[in-house]
Amino acid sequence: MQETAQQRILVIDDDKFMVRIIKDCLEKVGFIVYGAEDFSSAMELIYQMTPDLILLDVVLPKMNGFEICRLLRNDTRTSHVPIIMITSKAMTEDKVAGLEAGADDYITKPFDPLELVARVKTHLRRAKQEKAFNPLTGLPGNIVIEEEIKQRVEVSNRKFAVLYLDLDNFKAYNDVYGFLKGDEVIKFVAHILDKNVKEFGNPDDFIGHIGGDDFICITTPDKVDDICTNIIEQFDSTIQLFYSSEDRRRGHIITKDRTNQDVTYPFMSISIAVVSNENRQIENHWRVAEIAAEMKKYAKSKPGSIYVKDRRSR
Repeated sequence: MQETAQQRILVIDDDKFMVRIIKDCLEKVGFIVYGAEDFSSAMELIYQMTPDLILLDVVLPKMNGFEICRLLRNDTRTSHVPIIMITSKAMTEDKVAGLEAGADDYITKPFDPLELVARVKTHLRRAKQEKAFNPLTGLPGNIVIEEEIKQRVEVSNRKFAVLYLDLDNFKAYNDVYGFLKGDEVIKFVAHILDKNVKEFGNPDDFIGHIGGDDFICITTPDKVDDICTNIIEQFDSTIQLFYSSEDRRRGHIITKDRTNQDVTYPFMSISIAVVSNENRQIENHWRVAEIAAEMKKYAKSKPGSIYVKDRRSR
């Protein structure tokens, strides 16, 4: 499969001939290319599909490329999408203006088709790498996590244990204290996970951030108890510091339900589901996820912080 397969490029340029040249150039190497002549038509396309990269001409009617770039950077659908500005001038001020507007790169007309393809591929590759890491914690995300679990499962004679960590009552905390405070809690969990895996785990153990308040650690069965016990101890001894003095005195938080009635929630706790091939063979990474979902459901049914192991032999 080509690395360009199914990747979508949006070209915003009112010069139909230029759009055709770019389209021919990029479609030859496997990209799917869409053309838009102005901001309005570009947004219509973006509503239908989020492009993987945008090529944006500087000189456009009604609204120039710098203004469009700023708008794209402030839109949640395109804020993360690489933007390459296209300019007919090799003037430094145009390049600087494009970068200041939020562009990732620029290319000057007339351009070498090989250079265009190379720049597009470079920024798509970089964007893919950035997606692989959670921006809040800096930990590997789902793409890397999946590959890591696959590798551990495929080594048949190697024992592994996968720890799935999830916070209890985190949504209620976010509702009361806001997302910024919630982010601080997430970073705190990432810190104690990293600290304890380094201290009590193996040199090649892996930690990742699935997203939200879900984390993962891959270690060996003999390290599970020490890692989990210490994570829970440090989490429980510190988490109350993230609450106000009033809530700490009260021992819980109060928020509203859908009918505007007061609902009380206990302080956050942490549930850890442990899946391993210590007692049974696990065929693939999908099976790891299935067992983890069962164990996590059981762990979250218990009050307070807890870790539970899957001890079944089949």
